[in-house]
Amino acid sequence: METDEYLKLADVEDRMWYFRSLHGHVERELGRALGSRAAGQPPLVLDAGCGTGGLIRRLAPAHAWRWSGIDLSPLACELARRRLGAGADIREGSVTALPWAEAAFDAVVSADVLYHVDDDAAALAEFRRVLRPGGRMIVNVPAYRWLWSYHDTAVHSRRRYGRAELLGKLRAAGFVGARATFWNALPFPLVVARRKLLPAPAGGSDVRLYPPPIEAAFNAAMAFEHGWIRAGGRWAWGSSIFACAEKPSA
Repeated sequence: METDEYLKLADVEDRMWYFRSLHGHVERELGRALGSRAAGQPPLVLDAGCGTGGLIRRLAPAHAWRWSGIDLSPLACELARRRLGAGADIREGSVTALPWAEAAFDAVVSADVLYHVDDDAAALAEFRRVLRPGGRMIVNVPAYRWLWSYHDTAVHSRRRYGRAELLGKLRAAGFVGARATFWNALPFPLVVARRKLLPAPAGGSDVRLYPPPIEAAFNAAMAFEHGWIRAGGRWAWGSSIFACAEKPSA
């Protein structure tokens, strides 16, 4: 991404409704996967494509999970270390060549990363390699090729995904139990209108903090979406796809 996009991300991801919701999806699935681990053995989690550290910053204080992060951008890594504090395990590098040994992590999170990578199959293979047997893979990607817009250009997207396509890529990489749901379902008509019907904004991407009433409305919509998923539901449409899978135990 452009330098300005990383600076915008660091400025708003602690407060913007989208990241609050995305991180909530990750927290829910990590809790299901890691919540039963024995005391004294903190699960190891990799944020593969950690950006400016927002996911780790939000979840690390609330859970006994030990985090590592990696990002290709030197600026993103610098901002992540600055925001997370001394001792944060943030490394500069590619998600297609991870600098960790095989079976190093209990979970790997790839939140809005795969669509930036030229070879997403190679990245998924690396995620599987560094996962322990039975480890959880969590992925979020943008949905629908037809929704391509100024936002994708601004953040240097390579592709958008279909649900079946993403599940197929996870299975092809050797993961099992793959499942996925769309989300950002309730605001979806607004997203389509903003990106396909209205002129592109001057500020690049849609990463920005909105006025408090708008943020509150989006947060309320996301709370409803999360409640439906926690109850076992799945959204059939939306601007993002959230998927989970496991590395086979044997």
